[in-house]
Amino acid sequence: RQRVNGRWTYDERHLCHSPQERLFFNHEWQEGLLPVQGVGRDTLLQYQKFAALVTQARQRSSWTLPAARAPMTLEKQSLQALTFKAYLGQNGLTDPHLLWYLNYCCQDDYGAGCGTVSAWAGLHYFASRHGFTAPRLEGDDAATSPEREGLLTWPEGNGWLTRQLALPLKERLQTGQVVVRIATTRQGVEVDAFSPATQTLQRWVAERCIVALPIFIAARVLENPPDGLRLAAARIRYAPWLVANLHVKAPLQDQAGAAPSWDNVIYRATDANAAPAASSTGLGYVDAMHQSLQSVKPADGPTVLTHYRALGDVPQGRRRLMEQPWSDWRDLILAELGQAHPDLAAKTTRIEITRYGHAMAVPVPGQEAPAGLLHGRLSFAHSDWAGYSVFEEAFTLGHTAGA
Repeated sequence: RQRVNGRWTYDERHLCHSPQERLFFNHEWQEGLLPVQGVGRDTLLQYQKFAALVTQARQRSSWTLPAARAPMTLEKQSLQALTFKAYLGQNGLTDPHLLWYLNYCCQDDYGAGCGTVSAWAGLHYFASRHGFTAPRLEGDDAATSPEREGLLTWPEGNGWLTRQLALPLKERLQTGQVVVRIATTRQGVEVDAFSPATQTLQRWVAERCIVALPIFIAARVLENPPDGLRLAAARIRYAPWLVANLHVKAPLQDQAGAAPSWDNVIYRATDANAAPAASSTGLGYVDAMHQSLQSVKPADGPTVLTHYRALGDVPQGRRRLMEQPWSDWRDLILAELGQAHPDLAAKTTRIEITRYGHAMAVPVPGQEAPAGLLHGRLSFAHSDWAGYSVFEEAFTLGHTAGA
């Protein structure tokens, strides 16, 4: 972004092109992710009631991203003591369409749904950003999804951000190293790193070290870890994730409704009282070619669809992720996305599946974000220290640790 006539202006190449989001709902695509096409008046009233709760929360307390910039009030502490699902039930919010949407939002940002994350996390998702705007009830406007704010994105996702951060480091950036030990000495810090390429162990010595590792890994790698790190590692809960990249050779058959978008989500009605494993649906897919600036329309050629699946609600989710054959995940994903694209299986030439056993820190009830840690010559930076995993938190913690 840059200043133009006193206002921030963003590079149009990096703003998500319209349309941004769509939902496959009631056998057709609708704009936006909040189910609105054909829903009843009772559903719309529940949307408005939740919007009012978010507005009240923003009026009573400050909600910021990063979260640490706002004080932890008594109201926020009470919200951290119960699940988001319990909070919604206490406020009479039981509509299945609203619950599906809120569950999707929590899974997308926290790796687990409303029955797992805290009420603080559920409200923070909206209150720290753009709030929650409910469709109006008058006439045709009731079926109109509210316009979303601008979103920065790139065809290669956060990989673009990673390269920009790494670019100034040049030859100082040593990749492909496995850190096996970090120890503080009287003279400084020792870091032992194993190189798989050369099969050798190197020792790096520095005056100071920023440990930008997940907390549970930092606790294992650090020699004689401080109590604060041990306690944080014991308390934090992680959500496993599966990510699949589907290489599609030709444009897919699309159902009626909204045009192809950057983010494409499939609605699946679920029983609110169902077992957690039944809620392990995917989070749709992102189309890598949506941001393409080619002269040929992106929809006319091959593309890569990235599908995300959060398993933070699934009992023994990490074991299931590890043991279930990749072909089972393939069949599950193709069947789920095939509801909207019947020709997906026939046009998919390759599927790359990646398993992340400890992908995200989950903000569960009773668990406040660990206090930031400084230990002698060591400072710690990772989104784990925020208690949940989003880029803005990770960036701020890293920036603070290096200041």
